[in-house]
Amino acid sequence: MRYLVDNFSDILAITRTHLYLALTPLLFGLAIAIPAGALISRIPWLRRITVTVASLAYTVPSLALFVIIPPLAGLSAIDPWNVIIALTVYSTALLVIAVPVALESVPADVVDAADAVGFGPLRRTLTVDMPLAIPVFVSNLRVVVVTDIAMVSVGALIGVGGLGKLFTQGYQRDYPDEIVAGIIVTLALALVFDRLVYLLGRWATPWTRADERTRRGARA
Repeated sequence: MRYLVDNFSDILAITRTHLYLALTPLLFGLAIAIPAGALISRIPWLRRITVTVASLAYTVPSLALFVIIPPLAGLSAIDPWNVIIALTVYSTALLVIAVPVALESVPADVVDAADAVGFGPLRRTLTVDMPLAIPVFVSNLRVVVVTDIAMVSVGALIGVGGLGKLFTQGYQRDYPDEIVAGIIVTLALALVFDRLVYLLGRWATPWTRADERTRRGARA
């Protein structure tokens, strides 16, 4: 903790960079995975192929991606976009699997009712399926957020900023306090953003809170 206090301003600057590198890929992943996941949920054979490809993409080591991406994208080896692109691949791979699973959690009778009153596929997906799928989707999104925050640290191995600098510098200088500081801040960020995503999910699904109050009232 002493190291954190003495170097607070430097660690704060590194933390901002870390969050930028972690949250930017998350936003890109959401923008790609939500429409793609909604589409493949209606086409079984395409879903099977997408799940296979996404699973394979997620198994590629992050360090290998950091080496492969620069020549493919025309970037320098230490460009922060190497980390952003790599984490976008991982985020999309996880989320594109999570979206169909979340949509499957929507009760069949609700889907049938929406179809019966004349909702088309697009309208039903946007106004019925997706809102009701939020609780299940948020549980998967929390995993992706924490994973991205943790994986950014690997970027320090190619010279890209983030809290991983504290690990590499601490190791090079044989200074455990710096490594411990990096671990503490990374864990704190993961816990904070995991909770934020949970609270956003609760805010976006007020009917779940009403259901909980009803159940508590019934038990009382």
